[in-house]
Amino acid sequence: MAPSDDVAFAAHVDDFIRYLDGTRNMSPNTVRAYQTDLAAFCAWLERSGIDGLTVTHQQLRRYLAYLSRAQYTTRTINRHLSAIRGLYKWLATQGIVTADTAAALASPKVGRSLPRAMTDADVQALLATCDADDPESLRDRAFLELLYATGARISEMSGLDVADVDLGQLQVRLLGKGSKERIVPIYQTAADAVRRYLNGGRSQLVARANGRPIERAALFVSTQGRRMSAQALRTRFERHVREAGLDPTLTPHAMRHTYATELLDGGADLRSVQELLGHESLSTTQIYTHLSVERLKSATRQAHPRSDS
Repeated sequence: MAPSDDVAFAAHVDDFIRYLDGTRNMSPNTVRAYQTDLAAFCAWLERSGIDGLTVTHQQLRRYLAYLSRAQYTTRTINRHLSAIRGLYKWLATQGIVTADTAAALASPKVGRSLPRAMTDADVQALLATCDADDPESLRDRAFLELLYATGARISEMSGLDVADVDLGQLQVRLLGKGSKERIVPIYQTAADAVRRYLNGGRSQLVARANGRPIERAALFVSTQGRRMSAQALRTRFERHVREAGLDPTLTPHAMRHTYATELLDGGADLRSVQELLGHESLSTTQIYTHLSVERLKSATRQAHPRSDS
């Protein structure tokens, strides 16, 4: 592939990324993932001397085989494939290529594993690590209570503004993937934790900014008065997991799994859980029915007098 071909194809990839960012209304994290995966694809094309605008189905399969030999997981390979499919579909609709060569590529099959949920004892131990009255503890307790009460994604927690939490109506407005908004009810204990944080901890954290710019709308702020990023909140979660002596592999997403499983265990219907989690597809929510059944089987094995026979 000539250097000019490299430049031309890379320019089309950049245009596609701008399209995703400005038109498709994808989350910043998804756009970044597409950008990273397509950059890796472009680098492989260049090394292989292949023009991305005339790439064949067989050559695309070679790229997937290359990812497999590099020991990427099946899930990661499928993510790369999704980015490539999206790119070539867009190139075809723009008339830049005459055929969508990626459309017929088959996705490697992913073995579906059950998501991991926390026990109630795990959650209580986690919450107990931020029982103090200092500003950071008040903030972290409010964060963990809301995470448990809403099943929100960590990015949704980061994006929360003070105005998104209605303590009177016991509900929270979350902005999910694709900027889709949903209202999720919360329990009184979570509302009380948020109220204590707003009345005490948050104002003290903002006061520590010492003249630095602060984000007045943000609910969860750092000691610098800035909105806490998803990574900052994840770091706080991991710190409390360590302090509670829990499995260090637990992530904030485990709280989301726990929330969904407990709703189904409590009799909530699948459609309601789908809406509360902000899932676009019901099939994504259905995995929690399997997790709920597994919990019931585990409880039966532990409690039934003839479980050992």
